Amino acid sequence: EHRPRRASFCAEPGRVAPPYSSSSRVATICGMAEFERNNIWAPWRMDYIAGIDDSRGECFLCDYRGQPKRDAEHHVLHRTASIILLLNRFPYSNGHVLIAPLDHIAQPEDLPESIMFEIARAMCDAKRVLTAAVNAQGFNIGMNLGRCAGAGLPDHQHWHIVPRWSGDTNFMPVLGGVRVVPDCLDRVREKFIAAAARLGVFQPVA
Repeated sequence: EHRPRRASFCAEPGRVAPPYSSSSRVATICGMAEFERNNIWAPWRMDYIAGIDDSRGECFLCDYRGQPKRDAEHHVLHRTASIILLLNRFPYSNGHVLIAPLDHIAQPEDLPESIMFEIARAMCDAKRVLTAAVNAQGFNIGMNLGRCAGAGLPDHQHWHIVPRWSGDTNFMPVLGGVRVVPDCLDRVREKFIAAAARLGVFQPVA
């Protein structure tokens, strides 16, 4: 019996894994996470990928670093003298958080140990807050180093914290023009800050 070949598409647009075999289970590595058969679909991220222009040298993290009075507009959740936490404008899932050093540094081995520790502590605290804020049941946590590895901003390292739920691979239908709107991000930011206050972590950002 002939069975059509099925392809598994990675969350990063433009990357396709080898077709699945009916006699084997193939794991597809999509950027930072490994999924079997079902993957997170994020077609709205194409707006972000299409807008990247390496020649202009733009870095939104550095841009946000110098505009603390616009933290609410930029969906910044928390900042210190060394790091910044914010919601991803083009998320893989609800509550997708980015954590980055304020300094424009590409490689993790170039970070001072004190900042590496601060980022690690912030990741743990952000996980706790997201569990309380959006009832996350699991997480994908990691970073993409280099454009070929899926990094949209390869010269300024940043960690992804992606909340997950059982069966969430089908939680958002793939429909033309569907994307996460800023109002949704505003509500997630409010929930995050409220949960952080209840847990006693992260000073709220005005």
